[in-house]
Amino acid sequence: MADAPVVAVRGEAYREVAPELARFTVTASARDRDRESTLSRLAERAAAVRVLLDAAEPAVERRETGQLRVWPETKRSGERVVAYHGSVGTTVTVSDFTALGELMLRLADQDQVEVAGPWWSLRPDSPAYREARHAAIADALARAREYAEALGARVTALLELADSGLTAAPPMMARAAFAKGGGGGAAPEMELDPQPQPVQAAVEARFSISEPVLG
Repeated sequence: MADAPVVAVRGEAYREVAPELARFTVTASARDRDRESTLSRLAERAAAVRVLLDAAEPAVERRETGQLRVWPETKRSGERVVAYHGSVGTTVTVSDFTALGELMLRLADQDQVEVAGPWWSLRPDSPAYREARHAAIADALARAREYAEALGARVTALLELADSGLTAAPPMMARAAFAKGGGGGAAPEMELDPQPQPVQAAVEARFSISEPVLG
């Protein structure tokens, strides 16, 4: 077997699959000349965001509070504080896309709240990754058989298989930024089209083959 002819090939697979998750950010802000008033308004607006997210369960799979910022605004000519600013962001993960557009618009309809996103992605354990790896192995075997047949030989054994890497695109965003613009009434409806997620797998393989028939 060690002296048998060897063919080395690269197997590849590329798929575009439907996303499984969508993430977006919600940022509540406040500004006032008084620091305590700024903090109070910021807390109220953050609480209003939480109420809407609570009402959206179970569509909301996960939410994480990000950066909380409170900072003074000073005059250019000195350190005298003229106002205080505050903001707090939340990253929301949604798996039910039918409720995504409505939820984002309802959040954006809140006073001094900005919504940005969504970012589409797959779950880390998505079956799409496994399917791509299997397809890459099948491609490597098919290529090896093609080369062997061209030589009048056949594949006899697998000698080595190496994973060249599984590549998934970083979360892709169809940007839709919303900010409260005044006015009343119910928030308008919006449909969002999920972006297909590319998944690519590759393997390096070495196969032994029977003696070629040359000439």
